[in-house]
Amino acid sequence: MYLEEIRDYCLSKKGTEETFPFDATTLVFKVFGKMYALIDIDEARSINLKCDPERAEELREQYDGIIPGYHMSKKHWNTVSLDGSINRSLVIELIDHSYDLVYASLPKKLRNELEN
Repeated sequence: MYLEEIRDYCLSKKGTEETFPFDATTLVFKVFGKMYALIDIDEARSINLKCDPERAEELREQYDGIIPGYHMSKKHWNTVSLDGSINRSLVIELIDHSYDLVYASLPKKLRNELEN
């Protein structure tokens, strides 16, 4: 997947904002201030995504292109390669999973704001 495709897909999700809180090259996607995806815009070789801990382990065992989150909590984040070793549909599914985890952790009031 290409950076613009990922960017457009993330921005299509309700409540998503893009920020550069760490440096000028690490693009972070957030929903109500909570991160769900990070990607280096200069290299775009991988994307960090939040993941259910059990599923994260399963994915790491199943795919060489999915490793513990680089510079993130290894329990809750995966780094997913964008070199073609992980198919596009799985990358999209994992973006959705990450967004859904963060969305579900939001207070009900904020979730209701997104739904209206």
